Amino acid sequence: MPKERPLWRGAAFRLCLLSAALFLCLQLGMRRSWCPEEKSREPAAARAPAPSRGAEQRPGAVPVAVAGGGRRRVTYVRSGRRGSATPACCAPQPPGSRRRKTVRWHIELQPWASPTPSLNYEASRFLKYISTSQISCEHTNLNSLKGYSETAKKPWSICLDERFSLIHRIRSKQCRLYSLGLGNDDNQFELSMANSGCEVHRFDPSIKSAHIQEGRHLWNHRLSIDWRDPNPAIAAHKLHSNTKKLGTVLNEFGHQKIDVLKADVESAEWKILENLILEDVVEQIGQLVFEVHIHWPGFEVSGNDSTVVRYWYSLLRELELKDFRLFHTYKDLSKPQMFLKKEAFNASSCYTLSWVNTRWK
Repeated sequence: MPKERPLWRGAAFRLCLLSAALFLCLQLGMRRSWCPEEKSREPAAARAPAPSRGAEQRPGAVPVAVAGGGRRRVTYVRSGRRGSATPACCAPQPPGSRRRKTVRWHIELQPWASPTPSLNYEASRFLKYISTSQISCEHTNLNSLKGYSETAKKPWSICLDERFSLIHRIRSKQCRLYSLGLGNDDNQFELSMANSGCEVHRFDPSIKSAHIQEGRHLWNHRLSIDWRDPNPAIAAHKLHSNTKKLGTVLNEFGHQKIDVLKADVESAEWKILENLILEDVVEQIGQLVFEVHIHWPGFEVSGNDSTVVRYWYSLLRELELKDFRLFHTYKDLSKPQMFLKKEAFNASSCYTLSWVNTRWK
C-alpha cells in the first residue's frame, strides 16, 4: 500500500500559496498608491472630498487649496464684505503673495565729522544737513487740491511738481497715504488728501475700534507701527494693543506701494526709519514726511551724545543712498530750543523733514 502523506505537509503548502497571494496583493496596492499614472486615472470627482456643512461656498468667496493628511482639502476664504471685521481695502493676503525681504542687521555708520569724536562737530554737520535742501520743489502744499483748509497745525509738505509722479497719481485717484501717529488730533492733512481722492490709512493705537472707515477714502486702524513685531506670547495678553512693523502691515494689507508716508511718532521715528532702511521697505515709498525729535536720543538709541548724532546723520545719509532727496525743512520754533537736553547750537527740539524718492514711478 502506498504511504499516506503527512497532514502537516499539505497545510504548509496551502499556507505558502496564501502568503504568496497576499504578498502579490500588497505589491499591487503599493504600486497603485505611489504611481502618478495610476492616480491620474481616477475621476476628479472621486478624489475631491465633499465640502462640509461649515465650509459651503459663499458669494464672493475664494477657493484655497489646503494641504493636510496627505490629501488636498478645499476651503474658502471670505473676501472683504459689508459687516466683515476687516475692511475691503486691506483683506489679509495669502502667504504666497508676500514680499520677500532683504534683511540687513545694521546700517553703515558714516565716518566721524572730525579726527577725534566731538559733539560740536557732529552736531554742526547734522544740523547743517537737515537745514539744507538737496532738491528744489516749487509746489509743496495742497492749496490747489479740493477740500484743502489752512487750519492744519503743522506744515506737512509734499512735492507736487510735475516731474514727480505724486501729482499725477493724485489726479488719477490712485495715490495712497499712510499716516503714523500717536494720539495726534491734527488730521487736517489726512482729510485733505482723502478729499483729493487719495486712499488714506491712519494708524493710531488710541482709537476705539480695530478698523473704522470714514467716508469713501479714509480708514483708521488701531495699530501702532514699530521697528519690530511683538513677541506673540506677550501680544496675546494685550487685549486691544496691536504693534507691527510697517513691512508686516504692507504684507497683510496687500499694498505694494505707499505714495506718501507721514510719521509723527514722538521719538520712535529713528528706530522706525532704521527698520525701513534695513528691510528695504523704504524703496516702496514715494515721499517721506517725518517729524524728528532731537532733544533726546530716542527710543532704544544708545551711546554718548556724539555717537547718537553720528547715528542720526548716518540714517539720513542712507536715505540719500536710496535716492531720496530732502526738499523741505520746517524748524518748529514753538517747541523748546533743546539739542540732546542742552540749550545749544541754536536748534529746535523738533523738525519736520520732507524727502522725495527721485526714482519713484
